[in-house]
Amino acid sequence: MRIVLLAFCLVAGAVTGAAADPAFWATEGWKTNFDKSEVNLKEIVDGGPARDDIPPIDDPQFNNPADVELGDREPVITLKIGDDARAYPLSVLIWHEIVNDTVGGVPVAVTYCPLCDAAIVFERRVDGKILRFGTTGKLRKSDMVMWDDVTESWWQQFQGRAIVGDYLGTELAMLPNRVESWERFKARYPEGKVLVPTNPGMRRYGDNPYVGYDEAPWPFLYRGEVPEGIIAMERVVKVGDRAWSLRLLESRKEVKAAGGLVLRWERGQATALGERTITDGSDIGNVIVQRNGEDVVHDVTFLFAFHAFVPEGMIYIGCQPGEAIPKPPLMCF
Repeated sequence: MRIVLLAFCLVAGAVTGAAADPAFWATEGWKTNFDKSEVNLKEIVDGGPARDDIPPIDDPQFNNPADVELGDREPVITLKIGDDARAYPLSVLIWHEIVNDTVGGVPVAVTYCPLCDAAIVFERRVDGKILRFGTTGKLRKSDMVMWDDVTESWWQQFQGRAIVGDYLGTELAMLPNRVESWERFKARYPEGKVLVPTNPGMRRYGDNPYVGYDEAPWPFLYRGEVPEGIIAMERVVKVGDRAWSLRLLESRKEVKAAGGLVLRWERGQATALGERTITDGSDIGNVIVQRNGEDVVHDVTFLFAFHAFVPEGMIYIGCQPGEAIPKPPLMCF
């Protein structure tokens, strides 16, 4: 097993994993209303960095695809609103995790949590206010906890939901996006825009600071459980409260589900969490999820994260004749 290099260690020193302590958090300068919480604060742990030590991008810079050099299989988050199509390479997001941007006139937060391999885009307008999101340096269930600049509430990235603070219970609107290969984005949107590092020397862009994380035996600082019969780090395609094993989708290439949902898989995208150089990562494929020909909100993520945040959700897997029937939440498809 290769050694897993965690960006938290590289950016901010040793990982602590320290337990929750609102009194101590107040000494860190937080103005968060910790009296308002819908989660057990003991589930929130320090990941290592302080607030925004993993710095979000607040003034994103873009180039034309023709002027950007990326490997054809490199993964990018693709977001299109109206006629405005943009690519956010994971080679950049893996070092920043949040981009506060405006696309097609809509203020958005483009987020990526490497520990969950969760790429989710939110509208960042709440009650008429446009929020700026940053990284708290905290984790809950191995997922990034974000903060906003209006109330300093803490938000669970995987859910887009305020779990601590004055915005408690508020949910950000999720926007459809894809994680696809650079080659596919260029072909679809040759006139699109591509995020580039504001300061190319700030980080080792193109390198993966989580070498071998795909093969890790267990998620970083995860204290939950996973269903019997499937491994924590297996990828699934999450759509609402349902998920399909990526291996199932890869084997069938297309899956049709209830409600007119269609999931497709095509080869040609490298994982960002495998080899030291992202473009050398193994092929995990491109996933498209649509209903009536239109993209729907989905996320290709690690199974443990889906189960942790959607514990009652169903996980569909491929079953062979003669195999034992899996136990819920696993279901044959």
